[in-house]
Amino acid sequence: MTSVRRESGYSLIELLVSMAIMMVVTGAIFALVDPSQSTSQTQPEVQDMQQRMRVSTDTLYKDLVMAGAGPYQGAVTGSLVNFFAPVLPRRTGLVGAEAATVARADAITLVYIPNSYSQTTIRSGMPITSAELKVNDQANCPGNDQLCGFSEGDVILIFDEQGHFDTFTITNVQDDAGHLQHRGQTLSYDYDVGAAVMMAETHTYYLNSTDHQLRQYDGGNEDVPVADNVVGLEFAYFGEPDTSKLSKPQAPITTSCLYPDGSTLVSGLATLSNAGGSLAPMPLSTFTDGPWCGEGTNQFDADLLRVRKIRVTLRVQAATAAFRGTDPLLFANPGTAIGGTRFIPDMVTTFDVTPRNLNLTR
Repeated sequence: MTSVRRESGYSLIELLVSMAIMMVVTGAIFALVDPSQSTSQTQPEVQDMQQRMRVSTDTLYKDLVMAGAGPYQGAVTGSLVNFFAPVLPRRTGLVGAEAATVARADAITLVYIPNSYSQTTIRSGMPITSAELKVNDQANCPGNDQLCGFSEGDVILIFDEQGHFDTFTITNVQDDAGHLQHRGQTLSYDYDVGAAVMMAETHTYYLNSTDHQLRQYDGGNEDVPVADNVVGLEFAYFGEPDTSKLSKPQAPITTSCLYPDGSTLVSGLATLSNAGGSLAPMPLSTFTDGPWCGEGTNQFDADLLRVRKIRVTLRVQAATAAFRGTDPLLFANPGTAIGGTRFIPDMVTTFDVTPRNLNLTR
């Protein structure tokens, strides 16, 4: 009997078909895995954008709410808006101060008096060029400290009823004599006896479009970033439309920039259209045409005393260009992403703040 042994295997066609099936299955597996990988790469970036937006909005909100908070003890009390404009649409301070005629959408300066006992008045006139000022002792100061906590390095605000104001930095405190020395900064006005002197907070927020940063300047020598990859910042203003509702000076204040003689409103303030709302939009041009209050670099348009609400719009971008697309409508600073799961549009938020100290008379 003859035995025939036969060996058989895959043909070339069968091998090609099996390889094709394996490639289809493998491709399907990778298609399921890749979105997960992309998500794991983009989610930390999205979280970082949200964190930068949160820090920016919280920082701005806290100072906007406080804007205009004034002294609450001593001879001079009340909201700062009774004396000068505590909200300015530009940069002020020792470094890079902008002219009074400048009104920017991407910058704002906020002034307020913090919770401090350092609130007094001057007992001798303070000329424009000076190096020290004599102040009145304050009653009920803790620890027998006649000047209630004034100390070297403090940023001090001086202002009067007519809208003049200046800031300077203390270099020496002579408590027994009631003297405060400062850096010899030239002031904008010759202040008379009774002008208020107190510790103040001054914050300028602005967009550095070159470095894509939201920055904060303290009016002195400190200018620091608040958040990186901020590519949009805009402040819009809303104010009292009816000039008849602008408050007249209340005792002990006898005159103001709005009411130079104590009873007659300064000329040049127009009634604003409120478009059916309680407040009227105030374009930046409103703040550059007068009438004017104050002097020098701290001069300001009287319309700024009408501001009651500020609208803030912030825009942040992904730090990595690979996550930013090429469409300029979605990206202020376009990148290289072509879409899909690696595509992270700019994040934009808008919020309104009505500073309580600007709305006390409403």
